[in-house]
Amino acid sequence: MDKFRAFTNQVSSAVTPFAARNSQWLREQTGSVTEKTELPHDYVELETRIEALKATHQKLLTATSQYTNEAYDYPPNVRESFADLGKSISDKVNLLSKATSATEAQAAFTAPPSEKPQPKTFSHAIARASLSGSQAIAMGTPQGSTVPDPLAQGLEKFAIAEEKVGEARLDQDEKIQNKFLAGWSATLNQSIKAADKARAAVQAARLQLDAAKSRAAAGGKHEESYTEAQRRAIEAAEDSFVEKVDEATSVMRNVLDTPEPLRNLSELVKAQAEYHARAAEILEEVSKSIVDLQMDQETEYRKARDGQ
Repeated sequence: MDKFRAFTNQVSSAVTPFAARNSQWLREQTGSVTEKTELPHDYVELETRIEALKATHQKLLTATSQYTNEAYDYPPNVRESFADLGKSISDKVNLLSKATSATEAQAAFTAPPSEKPQPKTFSHAIARASLSGSQAIAMGTPQGSTVPDPLAQGLEKFAIAEEKVGEARLDQDEKIQNKFLAGWSATLNQSIKAADKARAAVQAARLQLDAAKSRAAAGGKHEESYTEAQRRAIEAAEDSFVEKVDEATSVMRNVLDTPEPLRNLSELVKAQAEYHARAAEILEEVSKSIVDLQMDQETEYRKARDGQ
């Protein structure tokens, strides 16, 4: 019997504060409480900043999580077969360069795929379409012709370049995943979550304090009429409230002061800048090659017209 009483007392001591906090919270929600213990102004400002930081992390992570999806820019209207997604552009070009007949060229173009399918990115899709067009035009060129078709050549060069751009994009995505998304996710799910937990503890301590004050003031009693037990309960609740406020303040300041989010943002921008610079370099180079082909073709075209 004594053990049962001890157990029920233990349960009661655990449940009573919880019930008191809930009761106090309900009274506040229904407007039956006119006074609440105010939080320090500095603390409220920290909470506002934490909420802004949380919203920023949530929104930017929602947008940038696309970097974990390889096909985020893959055209929805493109229909590619398993063979299309087989060997890389550079592998196909290498095989095509060794072909000595149309049959060998077709076999090279439809060679068994590599173990890993080719990426589904916009640039890779353009590369595959360009090489397919290059091969179709080349195979349609009369046999015995000693002059390669300039458009077929241009498309092949463009295909190789676009594959390089696609690979640069995938490299960017990997860097963003490792150096930005991982860091911001950790800040949101660990640091900011810890701040929220500390803030919840403050809220619970405040409700406990106001519940103790409400119980003591029941029936319109003034503070000087409180019993010693009621005074001790209020003092203990005040001490707990101050302690929780101090702890949460420290946690929130640490979260707000850490340079990690800005460091991660810097890595995001850096990865994007490197990708765009690399893409521009690749495209400028192939552009010059295609312009040279174009100029040569136009010269030959004019010569042919003048000779007619």
